[in-house]
Amino acid sequence: MTQVDPDSGVRPYAPLALIFDLDGTLIDSRLDIAAACNHALITGGRQPLSAETIGGYVGDGARLLLARAFNFAPESPELEGPLARFTEYYGNHPVEHTTFMPGAREALVALSDLPLSLVTNKPRALAVRILEALDIATFFSVVVAGGDGPLKPDPASILAATTGMRIKPADTWVVGDGTQDIAAGRAAGCLTVAVLGGFHDEVPLREIAPDVVLRSLDELAPLVRASGVH
Repeated sequence: MTQVDPDSGVRPYAPLALIFDLDGTLIDSRLDIAAACNHALITGGRQPLSAETIGGYVGDGARLLLARAFNFAPESPELEGPLARFTEYYGNHPVEHTTFMPGAREALVALSDLPLSLVTNKPRALAVRILEALDIATFFSVVVAGGDGPLKPDPASILAATTGMRIKPADTWVVGDGTQDIAAGRAAGCLTVAVLGGFHDEVPLREIAPDVVLRSLDELAPLVRASGVH
C-alpha cells in the first residue's frame, strides 16, 4: 500500500497486535549508548566521538556499532575487547540519560489491551534491564533481542514475535524508526509503521516505503482506533 499520512483520511487495516522497536522508537538512549561507546574508545586508546556521530551508527546491533566507531571489519577479532568493555559499561549505566521518545509511554498504555511485543537488535540482557528500569517490561508479552537469532532487517525476529503472540504477521503492525525495522516487518508480511524523529534520517526512511509514516508516537493510538480495532 502507499504511505499513509495520519491527516490523509486513509486508514490502514486494524491490527490484532503490534511489535515495537526499542532504541529511537520507544526510547531516546543516544547519550547512554554514546557514553558506553566512548568508554570503549577511550580505554582502547582512541579519541571519543560525538553523541550525534555515534547515534548514526545505532540500529544494527552492538557489534556493528563498535565496528563503525573503531573502523574495524565487523568480523575482526580486534572487536572482542571493545565489545566487552562497551557491554560491561552499558550494563552498569543503562538509563542514566535515557528518556522516552515523545508519546511512547502513552502509546503503550493506550494500546495495552492489544498483544504487544518488542523486537530489538540490542543484546537481551541490556534490553531487559532497560525495560525493567523504565518500568515498561510488563507491557510486552514477547521480547526478541539481539543474540536470539538473526538481527533485523532479517525478518526472523519479527516472525518469532508473531509466533509468540499467536498472531498472524498479516494482522500485525511493526513500529520502528529505522530502515531495518521497516525492511524486517515487510519481509515478515506485516504492515509497517515508520516513526520520524528517531535515530535515523527521514529521507532513507521514506524511501524504503513504509506503509504508514507518523510524526511521533502520539499519532499511533488514534490511528489504531480509527482503523477499526474496536
